Amino acid sequence: MELKWGQGAKDIGGEVKITDLKKAQLLYERGYVVLPDPTDPDVIKAFERGAFKEFERHSRVGMVTKESFAKRVEELRNAGAKYVFLKTGAYRPADLARAVLFASRYKLDLLTVDGAGGGTGMSPWRMMNEWGIPPVHLHSLLYRYAKRIAGKDGYLPALALAGGFAFEDQIFKGLALGAPFVKLIGMARAPIAAAMVGKTIGRTIDEHQVPVYIERFGSSKDEIFVTSGMLRRELGDKEFEKLPTGALGLYTYYERLVQGLRQLMAGCRKFALKHITRDDIAALTNEAAQVSGIQYVMDVDQGKVERILDS
Repeated sequence: MELKWGQGAKDIGGEVKITDLKKAQLLYERGYVVLPDPTDPDVIKAFERGAFKEFERHSRVGMVTKESFAKRVEELRNAGAKYVFLKTGAYRPADLARAVLFASRYKLDLLTVDGAGGGTGMSPWRMMNEWGIPPVHLHSLLYRYAKRIAGKDGYLPALALAGGFAFEDQIFKGLALGAPFVKLIGMARAPIAAAMVGKTIGRTIDEHQVPVYIERFGSSKDEIFVTSGMLRRELGDKEFEKLPTGALGLYTYYERLVQGLRQLMAGCRKFALKHITRDDIAALTNEAAQVSGIQYVMDVDQGKVERILDS
């Protein structure tokens, strides 16, 4: 069970559109902010004559407390939740510190810290891409806080970074930036895009209208999707034919990420996640080095350089 901080309760709201008057009134009675007021007689008349077509449901902005969080985690575990996760976003440093502390104190299994850009369509575009603490800053703060907890021999859950990750080099940098605490990279928009592209390609195959820039690879899914042969062998012809092309697009995208990540890790001679460290990457500017604590590129191998030149 994943708990979320901020989901549906961002400071500009507007998360849900409602086209049914009764539902709008029900949500209003439950305490949501609904615009315009669905209980106002003039608003009701205007809606019924078609002056406007939908209401907006805005969540109320709240703040978690230690007591309420502990109670909710206990409720979930008593209800049978085997694993309890927490996902938080690009909020203030104090809120990130609370997330790390609460995840430690109440023995959560995973803490995901999601930075901008991100989102899968529910939230206003500027909020997801530009507002809040930038990802490198946010994730660097997470590393500092996690290191502090670990330095006191405190429990730390697995940490996951998210926020605009799309390619294998970004995944590697995220894992290195948060090593040894970060165990996962969370992704949303990129795999969704891969699935949608795969679905679109499937439709063009069915309609015999494959675009020229794709047709150079072929005109069937076996020809276009490079993982088709492997999947057909693994699943058998019958099961393979049931696969939607959106799934093929997603699987092919992740196979690309897997192979790219293997190559980067092999290049660093790191053949398992546990061996990735922060000195596998370097900061290209002094500001990046200052923010992240990652060594500036001109200072990398400094001790080795002196020993080599003086030998």
